[in-house]
Amino acid sequence: MASALRTALPRSLSRATTTARPITLAAASSLRRHYSIAPPPPATTLQAPDAADPRLSKINTSTLTITKTTTPKAILPHNELVFGRNFTDHMLLLEWTAADGWLDPRITPYQNLSLDPATCVLHYAFEAFEGMKAYKDRAGNVRLFRPDKNMARMNKSAARIALPRFDGEAFIELLKKFVKLDERFIPSERGYSLYIRPNIIGTQRTLGVGPPGSAMLYVIASPVGPYYPTGFKAISLEATTYAVRAWPGGVGASKLGANYAPCVVPQVQAATRGFHQNLWLFEDIDPATGKKEDFVTEVGTMNLFAAVVGRDGQKELMTAPLDGTILDGVTRDSVLALARERLAPQGWKISERRFAMRELVEAADEGRLLEVFGSGTAAVVSPVRAISYQGKLVECGLKADQEVGPITLQMKDWIEGIQYGEEEGHPWSVKV
Repeated sequence: MASALRTALPRSLSRATTTARPITLAAASSLRRHYSIAPPPPATTLQAPDAADPRLSKINTSTLTITKTTTPKAILPHNELVFGRNFTDHMLLLEWTAADGWLDPRITPYQNLSLDPATCVLHYAFEAFEGMKAYKDRAGNVRLFRPDKNMARMNKSAARIALPRFDGEAFIELLKKFVKLDERFIPSERGYSLYIRPNIIGTQRTLGVGPPGSAMLYVIASPVGPYYPTGFKAISLEATTYAVRAWPGGVGASKLGANYAPCVVPQVQAATRGFHQNLWLFEDIDPATGKKEDFVTEVGTMNLFAAVVGRDGQKELMTAPLDGTILDGVTRDSVLALARERLAPQGWKISERRFAMRELVEAADEGRLLEVFGSGTAAVVSPVRAISYQGKLVECGLKADQEVGPITLQMKDWIEGIQYGEEEGHPWSVKV
């Protein structure tokens, strides 16, 4: 249990021993036997020891209470919707304690949170979140898109920073009730949706650093319009080497608020030079050549795809692998799955692999770079026109009068067709 984690370490393992001589492998084995210390877990399973306790992750959906607002908000005209500025009438909220697990869920009127100034989320960033959407199809049905993937990722993110896990299936049932209650805020036109923001925070009142003994999981929602209201506008990127978004063994693969704030200054700096977003690069040694390379990871807050023609003539759609330097995007996974199902039979090679900027530069110089696009919840896909790298502007396959390439557009149509229920019976589209 989380309370057990707050037990003091044996004095011989305290911070005071950090000036001692390095521990040998034999000594480490002796310590493990004496103190029952297990070997460290792999990075992919890092979590508080009680994170998977079934009793502490259980949610009782039957105890949900709903308090409806007495002051319903006006519905804004579609042309006045601004992403993340206007919110629905209600919010979904659950609280957790290390002693009792998840308490009874509540849907209440949208309201401010009341937090003690010493609440641990305010000091040590115990916070993880998700981004997902609800859509309305032509028949008026409300649909969610792959909510199980969002719940799995949120649990993984929360566990990485010692926040409690939760029953994803039960939480989806609560989400459905929340979305249904505020259904009137979901625009009925294609391209419009209800953006849903689940957020989990540590709420223990303490300045001590340790697993929080209490937490809050809440959901708010905002009606949003299409990312490109007047049609696609291809963006330009600045390849960024002076700042690093994520690194192997870090927390870049988790959807944590602490990952986003440090990216704002580089984005603002790129904007002053005329670029829309950063292309995050990670310098590393290529084991095949022994040379340093700038490996491509993500673009802004999106995953990145590149469509190239190999020197052997084969077309390839590639994206960076899940090696800890990128987020496991739901849209990314959807693009890969659809590409393997629908592009591979046309002769395309679909790859999750490391690739360097050098590879994109060479492909562009040789006329083999077909398209580059970002993928994410907000935009689905975002076409890229050019990338600034080492003083050179790398053109990404679009003609001067072209804003989107055929593969990017095809992916948008395929995914939106599923989101809005136009592909009847597709398992990714979940009716509310």
